[in-house]
Amino acid sequence: MVLVTGGTGLVGAHVLLHLIENGETVRAIYRTPSSVKKTKSLFLLYQKESLFDKIQWIEGDIMNIPSLEIAFQDIEYVYHCAALISFDPKDEDIIRKTNIEGTANIVNFCIAKNIKKLCFISSIAALGDIAPHEKMISETTEWNPEKPHSDYAISKYGAEMEIWRGQQEGLPVIIINPGVILGPGFREQGSGKIFTEVANGLRFYTLGITGFVAVTDVVRIAFDLMKSELVNERFTLVAENMVFKDVLESIAKSFKVKKPTLHASPFFMEVCWRIDWFLSNFLMQKRKLTQATAKSSYSKNLYSNEKIKTTLNTDFKDIKTYIQEISLL
Repeated sequence: MVLVTGGTGLVGAHVLLHLIENGETVRAIYRTPSSVKKTKSLFLLYQKESLFDKIQWIEGDIMNIPSLEIAFQDIEYVYHCAALISFDPKDEDIIRKTNIEGTANIVNFCIAKNIKKLCFISSIAALGDIAPHEKMISETTEWNPEKPHSDYAISKYGAEMEIWRGQQEGLPVIIINPGVILGPGFREQGSGKIFTEVANGLRFYTLGITGFVAVTDVVRIAFDLMKSELVNERFTLVAENMVFKDVLESIAKSFKVKKPTLHASPFFMEVCWRIDWFLSNFLMQKRKLTQATAKSSYSKNLYSNEKIKTTLNTDFKDIKTYIQEISLL
């Protein structure tokens, strides 16, 4: 039996669907009944409602040890997709606790229960900092602790350290580092907010560059790696390095809405996050734009996918084509 954490999120829900379509018996952890409805909605979107009933749901939390004791019964393989995504500095403690300590709990149970293989869904945020002589960031790029990183990036890097600890204690592991993951549904969280904002008339674009990947590629490759004899390896999953402006325009075109037309320069973004900081403290509201998200919007980072393409002889979906596919669901 396969255990999936984070099965009520974009990646986890797609992992569940892919596993069931490939004949696996799966169990998923959920925190609230309302979160399970999100996964069910995704299955409905794909017209796979009958497959949803094959999931064995267990109420639990990666921070709740007794619930994990139940969830891990009769489990052989684990996909650890659960994570808290936030770039609000006020969430620093909960992000680190959930993503690092939660992963440590999963690793400890995997070791105790003699799990055959653990796949950890990490992020390109946990990859290293490019050196002056390097052109692209890859699996071997070294993390520089002296450089500034978002709390989220630090938490994912810390989570990876827990995975490698497990590997040193004899646990077979695979780590994948996806870029910005695009996919249908889940419009109120993670990258899904990009589609929501464009649909609602987003006016501004930036010229930053980062790696993007289709969620279907992420789960397909994760599944193939788990089925392979490969262990104790790390792979960057990026289909294309794209300018944010191009991605936003592709989404607008596919959803037949007006594309963003105003360039938000780095200076403009720096001013905006400071204004947002002031308003959030004055009005006691959640941050909409932080220093970390502002910086990432105009940073230009290129990621190499050569290792995974060579290892599995695989390729990725064209991002603009995939955005069009999403709009048709």
